[in-house]
Amino acid sequence: MSTKNINIGEAELEIMKVIWKAGEPIGSAEIGRAVEGKGWKRTTIATFLSRLVEKGALMTERQGKALYYTPLISAAEYRRSQVGSLVKNLFDGSARNLVAALFEEKSLSDKDIEELKEIFSEEGDQ
Repeated sequence: MSTKNINIGEAELEIMKVIWKAGEPIGSAEIGRAVEGKGWKRTTIATFLSRLVEKGALMTERQGKALYYTPLISAAEYRRSQVGSLVKNLFDGSARNLVAALFEEKSLSDKDIEELKEIFSEEGDQ
């Protein structure tokens, strides 16, 4: 499934982060423990998981009475799709405009700028 079609809400993203971090199929009870600080009820977590399955972000596997969840997209794939969408929709398709906006808002530290220079330098070497 294309990650471009998957729109993950903020709360759902918190669930996805737990699943990505697990690195293997993870049960709903373990997911619940990982997000217990959010104050969500078990039914709320189940709703988020169900939505993520419907959206194609997760697949389920029954092991005994428990459901285990596995991501169908990686964190990196999702980030790339979201950055692509952000650039396309808010910056008229221009990554330069995105970086300029970050620079103008003073969102980039000197360290960030040096790291970007290194990335561009490496890209130029290839």
